[in-house]
Amino acid sequence: MCIAVPAEILEIRDGNMALVDYGDLQQEVRIDLVEAKVGEFVLVHVGFAIQRLSREEGFETRELFKEVYKAMEEELESHA
Repeated sequence: MCIAVPAEILEIRDGNMALVDYGDLQQEVRIDLVEAKVGEFVLVHVGFAIQRLSREEGFETRELFKEVYKAMEEELESHA
């Protein structure tokens, strides 16, 4: 299964690179495949922004990821 993670573009560098924020991590990704601006959300897969999201979709998806990770951690802890 492949997963793309929502991230907010903080800065565009050298035309095709962007500094993005995942909520608790910042990373450089390539933005060759999308037209995106600072402040917009994109889905990132293996270092490439592959799709733009609305801010609402970006925040909503980020919250869903947090809930899933929390549930996974709780499940692991219950089996330890």
